[in-house]
Amino acid sequence: MRLRNFAQSEPLLGTTAGGGKLEITIRGTLSDLGTRAAPLRAEFGGRWRSKEEVAITMPSAIRQTLITTATATVCALVVALVVVAAARPVILQTPLTNVAATTSYFNPGVITGGDATVSKRPDIAYINVGVEAQASSASQAQKDLATLANKLIAKAKSLGIPDKEINTSGYSVGPIYSNDGRNITGYQAGISLNLKWHNVDNVGTALDGLVQQGGATRISVSFGLNDPKAAQAEARSQAIADAKSRATAMAKAAGVQLGQVLRITDQTTVSRPPMYELAPVARAADSTTVPVGELEVTVQVEVDFALA
Repeated sequence: MRLRNFAQSEPLLGTTAGGGKLEITIRGTLSDLGTRAAPLRAEFGGRWRSKEEVAITMPSAIRQTLITTATATVCALVVALVVVAAARPVILQTPLTNVAATTSYFNPGVITGGDATVSKRPDIAYINVGVEAQASSASQAQKDLATLANKLIAKAKSLGIPDKEINTSGYSVGPIYSNDGRNITGYQAGISLNLKWHNVDNVGTALDGLVQQGGATRISVSFGLNDPKAAQAEARSQAIADAKSRATAMAKAAGVQLGQVLRITDQTTVSRPPMYELAPVARAADSTTVPVGELEVTVQVEVDFALA
């Protein structure tokens, strides 16, 4: 059963019948109309148009009620559609140009490496010196070692080495075994000291004194720089300049100009002269000569430049 609209200008199905009346037409099968239209005809009156149509005449006030009901029905339908739409997943689409700008971002530039080596004459000597004592017991070996160590330390101080630059680097006490390794024949105690010597030109004299008057049984020396950071900074500055020079040449060949520096990494190495080990058998008349040489401080850098 449905309502038929006779006046297309009316928002509801129906038309004004005159005298403040509203006439609507109900269409359907005969049995359906007899069942459903009967209450309306009894309430408002009406007439059969045909076997499929019944005209019902209503007061015009009913028109507003129908309008309100229809409007509510339409609103309910709209809300239902909104709810269904909200339940669906939301897909945000970004313009292709923006996607390309964010995901395919690339900042062209020039990446180059640079290196530099700075040679410096050492200004400090590191002396490692030690004494050992042997005895039939461990305690006696320790006592004898203490006497020898005190003598060695006293000689170091007499050479001008302050207490703060005399450090113990090792101390040991252990058994001495027979050749077959089955029996203990005695005990040996030993101590090693690290000394700093700042006058590298006469380091040989210091070594002689530690052996001949100090009683050192083993001794070695190596050289270094009092302030290695200054040499490293100098080499680093030259390495960066080298990298920039290479990058400038590359940019010029490519027809572009360099911009600001984006990133710098470096690696520093210091090559030390070999450690000299001296046999403590020199006679008093002998004078030990130790070549000092030079230290090489090498810095390698990698620099990223933007393009202007």
